[in-house]
Amino acid sequence: MTTLILDNPELIARAAIAAGYSAATLEATVKKPHRMKFHYGFNQHSLNDDDMAFLKQHALYLTQSPSVTVRIHGHSDNFGSEGYNQFLSRLRANAVARVLMKEGVPESRLLITCWGSARPLTRQEDRAANRRVELEYLTLDVARAL
Repeated sequence: MTTLILDNPELIARAAIAAGYSAATLEATVKKPHRMKFHYGFNQHSLNDDDMAFLKQHALYLTQSPSVTVRIHGHSDNFGSEGYNQFLSRLRANAVARVLMKEGVPESRLLITCWGSARPLTRQEDRAANRRVELEYLTLDVARAL
């Protein structure tokens, strides 16, 4: 395997310009949002206004990054039966997927995984932290392999 490491900024800039990028284009690109987790109240699966704003930032990033796919991980706490927790985690993940699709992200670039209470973020007793959806960005090659 051959690895090419470009650490010469001038060389990288010339290559970008030769590929058709301008400084304005490079500055206008949207950066990946930093918030990757959305927490829920007990037995809830709807998103609040702050969550919607962050999801719209994710959707903008995804629409401008066609080689990136997102895996949406739905989680719940351990209160109640595991069957219901699986159902609730699916509702949470699907709510996020619907918002992303409404904002223009193709369904083919969304992968949904529902964990129920099987993968707690913290101790099982910290129920509020475990009621969440996580977004995991994948390159197109990794998404195809999955």
